[in-house]
Amino acid sequence: MALALSTPTRNDDGIALAIPILKQRFGERCDTGQSMREQHGHTTTWIPNQAPDAVVFATSTQDVIDVVEICRTHQVPIVPFGTGTSLEGHVNAPFGGISVDMSRMNKILDVHAEDLTCTVEPGVTRKQLNEYLRDQGLMFPIDPGADASIGGMTATRASGTNAVRYGTMKDNVLSLDAVMPNGELIRTARRAKKTSAGYDLTRLLVGSEGTLGLITGITLKLHGIPEAISAAVCPFPHVEAACNADIATIKCGMPVARIELCDALQMKAINEYSKLTYPEQPTLFLEFHGTETGVKEQTDLVGAISEEHGGGPFIFSTKPEERTKLWQARHDVYWAVLALRPGASGIATDVCVPISRLAECVEETRADLERLDLIAPIVGHVGDGNFHASVLITDDPDEHRRAGVFLERLAERALAMDGTCTGEHGIGQGKKKYLRAEVGGAVDIMQAIKSAIDPDNLFNPGKIFA
Repeated sequence: MALALSTPTRNDDGIALAIPILKQRFGERCDTGQSMREQHGHTTTWIPNQAPDAVVFATSTQDVIDVVEICRTHQVPIVPFGTGTSLEGHVNAPFGGISVDMSRMNKILDVHAEDLTCTVEPGVTRKQLNEYLRDQGLMFPIDPGADASIGGMTATRASGTNAVRYGTMKDNVLSLDAVMPNGELIRTARRAKKTSAGYDLTRLLVGSEGTLGLITGITLKLHGIPEAISAAVCPFPHVEAACNADIATIKCGMPVARIELCDALQMKAINEYSKLTYPEQPTLFLEFHGTETGVKEQTDLVGAISEEHGGGPFIFSTKPEERTKLWQARHDVYWAVLALRPGASGIATDVCVPISRLAECVEETRADLERLDLIAPIVGHVGDGNFHASVLITDDPDEHRRAGVFLERLAERALAMDGTCTGEHGIGQGKKKYLRAEVGGAVDIMQAIKSAIDPDNLFNPGKIFA
């Protein structure tokens, strides 16, 4: 079934022809300065920065169409860019080309409060959207931590802390507008909550990492802001106990909104960075949404479950300022981790396994880090079996070697447990070598789809496929 993609190469002649045309069309919105180009190469991971040859700031769908037409004519690669917070080299330009920055396409186009839907441009960020929706009693729940753009979250199939209750981007995108490699603008579906009309192109593009189309509009599902919210924190004697409490909570059908695990080292980092005094033990952070009565019932039941598994004290609060402080500490873990080892850089990675294997996977990962003498706090969205390790390394070549060994073992461990090499970061450049081990011959189907839609391999080449 294999259908080979065309092998991408750097097309210096085409790039030299395309950039003057782009400058004429976009003026100052086509930037070829070195610093701007490097800002649009990857900067948030260990993968080396590979800058594009120019950055075009799009302000409309027509701008995107025009970029695609010019680049297609001259066979120049196109790399979409949102806020640059992805973690697997998605925005690098390994074969040069044009970075299309969507940040100025940041309009909220409409909100249908009665239907619980809205349509936004790709540059709208999740915080911007939720600030806009708040007065209407609505929210968009997907929260990857960073203030990512909705377009980028869609392209990478992001999720985050609320996924255990509200799902991931694939569950919350109703329809997409996208410019395809032939320059055509398509809309994948209407605003109806469900459809059985033809292939599900919406979910084909969600998570396609810019390799199939450039997203210019997203229609989203919204949710009402809960009447009551309670946040809780509970330490456990060891990771297995915390994971068992997590599993018991999920099995009893509890509609918990968030269940986050931080290991002892991560709690040490949180305390030092956020000036808190939590016990430096494996800890669950939880949040409950619903009516006042429902939230109290959830809190009491999960508190009892935690106690049964050796956890405690189970401390909770419904006060907004206390909840905000707790979750801000959780969202600041990236900076807290870096502060553990000043001068070091972080390698962020994630895997996801069935929750029945979660404790085993985390414990084996922790033991592996100790054997390799690496510093890497662990934090996870454990309600759905997803966890992250942030490896802190210096310029020491041997540390880089050991970190590489760890990353490979972690991915292989997750796959051996019938999990995935990436729960929410995506494949990008960093995890291409694991994709075939995970899905086997399905990679050939993926490549056939890519080749059929983008025969010249101009949309974000060098990503997903080895």
